[in-house]
Amino acid sequence: MSTSKAKTPQTMKPATAAKKLGILLSAAPAEFQEGVVSRDELNALQADPPSWLADLRREGPHPRQVVAAKLRVSASGLARAGITGPLTTAEIEALKAERPDWLEREQTIQTRVRQEELRLKQQRAKA
Repeated sequence: MSTSKAKTPQTMKPATAAKKLGILLSAAPAEFQEGVVSRDELNALQADPPSWLADLRREGPHPRQVVAAKLRVSASGLARAGITGPLTTAEIEALKAERPDWLEREQTIQTRVRQEELRLKQQRAKA
């Protein structure tokens, strides 16, 4: 005879859930910031985002990793440029339009890093 326990749902801290959702925790509603998020709740948020989540993803403010991805630079590149906080989508678009020297330089560096990573991956695949 097997004994089966009811599975307790896997939960995560709000900071972890926010990172998985690609949002800035401090910009999320208080009830999200103060609770715990189950795996099922996270999946539901990803599958059918409520308006607050859709707005945050669309307009920001965005966390550093999302800002870096949208600008096609590394998080280190943002730091070298003196950008340490979150940015909104409008601020990111303004930077893209301005094309400051640091942005072009960091995009070039990031492109070279990705090309080298791809070259090494292909080299390992052949070995």
